Amino acid sequence: MSGRLAVVAAGGSGGHLFPAEALAEVLIARGWRIVLATDGRGARFAEGFPAEERIGLSAATFRSGDPVGMVRAGLTIGQGVLQAHAAFGRLKPSVVVGFGGYPSLPAMLAAFTRKIPTVIHEQNAVIGRANRLLAGRASAVACAFPTLKKAPAAVAARAVVVGNPIRPPVRALYDRPYRRPAKTIHLLITGGSQGARLLSELPPTAIQLLPEALRARLKVHQQTRTDSIDLARAGYAEAMVEAEIAPFFRDMASRLGEAHLVIGRAGASTCCEIAVAGKPAILVPLKVSLDDDQGQNAKLLADAGAAEIISEDQLTPEVLAAALRRLFEHPAELAKMAAAARSVAVPDAAEKLADLVERTAAPA
Repeated sequence: MSGRLAVVAAGGSGGHLFPAEALAEVLIARGWRIVLATDGRGARFAEGFPAEERIGLSAATFRSGDPVGMVRAGLTIGQGVLQAHAAFGRLKPSVVVGFGGYPSLPAMLAAFTRKIPTVIHEQNAVIGRANRLLAGRASAVACAFPTLKKAPAAVAARAVVVGNPIRPPVRALYDRPYRRPAKTIHLLITGGSQGARLLSELPPTAIQLLPEALRARLKVHQQTRTDSIDLARAGYAEAMVEAEIAPFFRDMASRLGEAHLVIGRAGASTCCEIAVAGKPAILVPLKVSLDDDQGQNAKLLADAGAAEIISEDQLTPEVLAAALRRLFEHPAELAKMAAAARSVAVPDAAEKLADLVERTAAPA
């Protein structure tokens, strides 16, 4: 087959896989061939990933202060390095691109040993642990946010800000103007790839506290943990609010395009997709996220005036209801936030990252 080959290595969550997928689409359009390297968890999000081959790698994480766990993880990662090393010997990739998460470790380490050019992309405003370990040896480092906290000084100095690659259906929303609510108000509630009990169960209670006139106008699209669906449905039925509830929306782009307001976590993909789509948001950063990466991600939108941040400790039905009522009763404020979101968007992030990959890759 013609065309240079890029191996894309990404961890086991949508936050890692979706930007990798967006990059793959651009590289394929430029004549590249793509192979995906991930673990079993990543395969759940890679059903439609545009790769001619998928390499399954052994990978593991560990907790600090757990020596036994660290040894076990090291052995597992070592096995993954051997798997990747053998695959790269067969495939002869021109470049290996890592998107973080521990499943990217074996692929990147194998690339180092084979002296294959490497690119690392960090999606969060705080560099993740896996990328922190790898970035010093990578040929090039790219990041999504203007800040890259926790990165070694030498890495931060050479990091190229490209934004976070966005899947084409969401990228298309950048060209659609924000429309203020007319009769119906569309509210999109997401919980992130791992789900969130708090954001599954609290919003229906908050919405019950809204005035009847507002509730009559609401249509809620809520991504909800499977074990919280019945509770959420009952809450909306009691509030007499139309609601569509599911564990996962495959047509998320169309729902995001329809939304007048988004409530969600502050993962990197969520924040960047909200910006590209130009949507006002209420963000609830994950309290236990490492190094407060979600709080730092949310700060970009909040500082621009595009989002309100409510911490988990502050989030109550009353607090959320008050925020919703204030925003829904002032549609001009929603429109102002939407414009602020778009002002910090990087819609061509996938193209910028692809440019860096091509500059870094071994020549044909």
